[in-house]
Amino acid sequence: MKAIENQVKIIAEIGVNHNGKLDLAKQLIDEAFAAGVDIVKIQTSVPKLLTSKHAFKADYALTSTDPGESMLEMCEKLALSFEDCIVLRDHAKKIGVGFLSAPFDIPSAKFLSKLGLDCIKIPSGEINNLPYMRVIGKMNKDLIMSTGMARMSEVEDALGILVQSGTKKENITVLHCNTEYPTPFMDVNLNAMLAIKEKFQVEVGYSDHSVGIEVAIAAVALGAQIIEKHFTLDRNMEGPDHVASLEPKELKAMVKAIRNIEEAMGDGIKRASPSEEKNIAVTRKSIVAACKISKGEIFSEDNLTVKRPAIGVSPMKWDQLIGKPAQQDYDADDLIRL
Repeated sequence: MKAIENQVKIIAEIGVNHNGKLDLAKQLIDEAFAAGVDIVKIQTSVPKLLTSKHAFKADYALTSTDPGESMLEMCEKLALSFEDCIVLRDHAKKIGVGFLSAPFDIPSAKFLSKLGLDCIKIPSGEINNLPYMRVIGKMNKDLIMSTGMARMSEVEDALGILVQSGTKKENITVLHCNTEYPTPFMDVNLNAMLAIKEKFQVEVGYSDHSVGIEVAIAAVALGAQIIEKHFTLDRNMEGPDHVASLEPKELKAMVKAIRNIEEAMGDGIKRASPSEEKNIAVTRKSIVAACKISKGEIFSEDNLTVKRPAIGVSPMKWDQLIGKPAQQDYDADDLIRL
C-alpha cells in the first residue's frame, strides 16, 4: 500500500458506521468515492471470536450506544457477514474505489486473504495478538498496521513478528494512532509518527480520530504516506464511532486540503519557481546612481545606492564597483553599467 508517485493514500474508514446495515454501507462507499478518497475501509469480524461475554465497552461507546447491551451484543449488532463483505468489495470495484478491511480475528483474516485483497489492515487492538500476527505475517500481503495504545517496544515486537513470519519490512506501513474517540489534541503526538519512521525505517501514516481535519493535514505535511479518517453520514447517528467521524462535506474538504498540501510540498530543491520568475525584476534591486555622477568620477558609497528594478547590475557586485571610475555620465536613479 505504498504511495504511488508520491501521492498520499487517503482511506475513508467506514468501520462500523454502517450500523450493521448493508445498504447504509453501500451509501457510505458511494459518498466516500464522491469525496475523492483512494480507499474505503470496513471491519471484518466474527463477534464471538472477537469478544467474550465478559467484555465491557470503551467509555466513549457508553454514551452513544444502548447502555443495556453488552460489548458482545453491540459487536453482533454492528457486524457485517463475510457475504456482505464480498458484496461491498464488488460494489467498490464497480464504482472505482479501492477496498480494504481490518480483520479482528484469525478466521476473518484468512477470509480476507482468500478474497484476494492485496493489502490487510491490522487494527490497533491486535498489535499484541501473537497468534493473529503470525497468521497475518505469513500471508505475503502489503500490510498497514495501526499502533494506537502501543509503546515503541510493542511496535518493535509487532514488526519483528511480521518480518519473522515472512512479510518484508518494506511491505509494511505503520500508522501512528490514538484510540480515544475523539482524540484530544494534546494527546495526538504527531511527532511519534516521525519517531517511528526514524527508528524502524518504514513508511508511516496517521490514523486520525481527532475532531476536524487539521491534524490529518499536518500529518501529511510531516510526511505521512497514508491518512485514515473515520467517516459517517451523520455524527448524530447511534453507534460508537460516529462522534469522531467526518461527514461527507468535511471528508471532501479534507481530501482537497491534503491534495493541496501534497502538491505544495514540492521536490525540496530551492530555486525560483516558474510562477515567481516574473517577480524577480520587480522586487529585487540594481545598483543605481544616488546623485549626478560625471564620467571619470570614482564610484563610492556616497554616489551609489540600490533601488528597484532588478534589470541592471546586481547589488552583489557592489564591491566590484566601489573605487572604480565611472565610464560615462549618470543622472540620479540611472542604472550603473559595468
